[in-house]
Amino acid sequence: MNSLISKFKGIHPGIILERELKKRAISQRPFALSIGEHPQTLYAITKGKRNLNTALALKIERQLDFEEGTLALLQTYFEIQEEKKKIKPVTPNLANIRKSVFWDTDISHIDWNKQKNAVIRRIFERGNELEIAEIKQFYGAAIITEALKQITGAPYTLNSKQPNENAILQHD
Repeated sequence: MNSLISKFKGIHPGIILERELKKRAISQRPFALSIGEHPQTLYAITKGKRNLNTALALKIERQLDFEEGTLALLQTYFEIQEEKKKIKPVTPNLANIRKSVFWDTDISHIDWNKQKNAVIRRIFERGNELEIAEIKQFYGAAIITEALKQITGAPYTLNSKQPNENAILQHD
């Protein structure tokens, strides 16, 4: 079963359970009743709408002859994956941003949060499509729109076109 864990790491264990039940031609309702669970509970788990607790994981593993802890580990890895999605990166992917855009500063020392208005302005004035997409992904449309509204001075370039919130739409 260790190959199952490495193969399906980050996937909700209910999806794996549903596939296994289909593969064995076992109906969910009779299976749920055979392990002493409500069919609605098992249905919610197989659709990924409910987490699989350890006690239920052990019952299912015993009934399906899985290695003990397999489903519980898959649940843990799924929860880790979900938490990682919530964590916002500290910096954008610097591989997608040319250092020459920030010629006057060391790009590795930029405080991306405190200097977001200047960063957004610089990227929208001098950046290419990839750089703009990276900044949009990093900050999000709401922050970019607000930052572009605050630009009052002349742009850094000789280009007379001032960045504005329509620039977000142009680069989608």
